[in-house]
Amino acid sequence: MSYESAAEPIKVGYLMDFTLPPGFPQEMRDDFTRCFDLVFEEAHEQGVLDRRVRMIYREVEGLPKGSVKAVIDAYGELVDEGCLVVFGPNITDNAVPTREAIEERFRVPAISVTGTDDWLGEWTFAFPQGSMTDEPIFLVDLIAKRGITEIGVLSEQSLIGESYLRNLRDAARRKGIRIVAESVIAQTAQDITAAVRTLHEAKAEAIVHLGFGFGIVFINPALAAAGWDPPRFTTTAFQNAWVNPVMWNAFTGWIGVDQYDEGNPIGQDFLDRYARRYDGRRPEYCVPVVNRDVATTLVRAFADAHPLSPRGVKEALERVKMLPAASGAPGTRISLGKWTRRAWMGAGYLVARTLDTDGVTSHLVDRFGQE
Repeated sequence: MSYESAAEPIKVGYLMDFTLPPGFPQEMRDDFTRCFDLVFEEAHEQGVLDRRVRMIYREVEGLPKGSVKAVIDAYGELVDEGCLVVFGPNITDNAVPTREAIEERFRVPAISVTGTDDWLGEWTFAFPQGSMTDEPIFLVDLIAKRGITEIGVLSEQSLIGESYLRNLRDAARRKGIRIVAESVIAQTAQDITAAVRTLHEAKAEAIVHLGFGFGIVFINPALAAAGWDPPRFTTTAFQNAWVNPVMWNAFTGWIGVDQYDEGNPIGQDFLDRYARRYDGRRPEYCVPVVNRDVATTLVRAFADAHPLSPRGVKEALERVKMLPAASGAPGTRISLGKWTRRAWMGAGYLVARTLDTDGVTSHLVDRFGQE
């Protein structure tokens, strides 16, 4: 290739603030970055982008098991490597303090799937895989549809758990649902027999879990020991089941908040293209369609960024409007703006699913906003 035709690729950081467990399937690990690769390759092949895009992947152990420092240090490494934008961090307890470092030190835009509004700022955008404010409303609606009026809550002792709980109390009060018992549980997998017993003795009709998800691991065994099988609901912590077989077993029998909807034609078309590109693999879960939406948004911003710099990309992200989304229910759109940092538009960006006992498949239970 001639000197005049060559161009350095655009660099995108992928900051995974959660170390994937031992034995994690390689094909699922590949899904995380291949979704970006496919969208970026298509954009270059179609002439939407005049240069290639290269992802730089970093995986560190942030909270709840590791530290915020590890996450901030990794963000700095990606900036030093020349990334114009970083996807991550994505766990609320890491995202909020990292936002401060981004604003004060790095000033390179970041996109996260965190559900807290405290992440949103000048340099920080969200494709929230749920929301500390929206999910409690959705959960209460699901509970009310089933005629349940008294619930017990297991809330993880963390920023995530506390934020969910505050908003769940408000949503339940407005809907006429009574919280008969609340128990605080650890962020990590601990014996929670006593906490489950508290809810059982309070005669809760259903259980609601609030948190990142690891605190749920021993709930089903505790319920079995008590001979109690109530309806149980959880947040987007449910999505951890797709990346960890231990979590799948823990969430079996639960209804959780998710973003994969097989009725979304944009998402299904993307998975068809993914299967054609990657030897027939068709990953039907939330991560591929979510990552596709982020990648498609980045393509739009890169094509419109003048200059192609961190600030240029940030300002181009603000001009992304009404892109059809692959995740969520049919009709979900992606829009950002100068004062809009939350990308998905429409009530249907969240759906409810339940896991099948085969450890592989799940099925749609409900869509938010559909009576």
